[in-house]
Amino acid sequence: MARPPEIRIAHDSHTWAAAAAELVHALGREAIRADSRFLIALSGGATPENLYRALTSLAFADRFDWSRTTFFFSDERAVPPDDPRSNYALANKTLFTPLKIAPSQVYRMAGESRDPQAAAHDYEQQLRHATNTSPSNSPILDLVLLGLGEDGHTASLFPGSPALRDNKRLIAVTQSPKDPPTRLTMTFGAINRATVILFLVMGVGKAEIVRAILDPKTDAERQLPASLVAPEKGRLIWLLDRAAAAGLPIHK
Repeated sequence: MARPPEIRIAHDSHTWAAAAAELVHALGREAIRADSRFLIALSGGATPENLYRALTSLAFADRFDWSRTTFFFSDERAVPPDDPRSNYALANKTLFTPLKIAPSQVYRMAGESRDPQAAAHDYEQQLRHATNTSPSNSPILDLVLLGLGEDGHTASLFPGSPALRDNKRLIAVTQSPKDPPTRLTMTFGAINRATVILFLVMGVGKAEIVRAILDPKTDAERQLPASLVAPEKGRLIWLLDRAAAAGLPIHK
């Protein structure tokens, strides 16, 4: 039986960013103690950017040894790696470059590929190779970072997408209602195997969808993509600021 989610609420954006950075450091140290390495999948968007900037700030930059960390991505847009819309471009600018992360530590999705299906297949093989996982098993990442869209999507798993029911592949090609439409994304077959899944959510604009996921009232809310995030054996943590948590019963 899956554990209930851990819900953590920060007072404001500043304390949220510090809490997020502290949590990533703690989970990283725990992974390194257990297996001598830290496998993390990054997310894109404005909220994860706040975490990346906290991790590279003077308060946190020298408090963690990143040399045994391997970085993956939970999803990517079909754009070149230097495009401002690229999740890799964001992470490279705000995280990898400031922390002097070696290119060999980073596995990016080839969003610029003319053949997204081939790119998805290639990334699955890279993921398996980097984690030494056989074709008959799914890799177990130490930490997967996820954001939350106002429509309930997470990674690039959108409402109604066939990828929501894909139990065979680790990486799928999906279509977004927003530009650019074509995306590469981890499926639940990869996400739900993680040791820890961390939702990073901020802002009053996310309050209603947070309520729908964490306190669902209808079957439709229970079938939203983010509602289907359920670690098989690991922990599910939601890190919210007070604005994003405003609709939850525990906040009232």
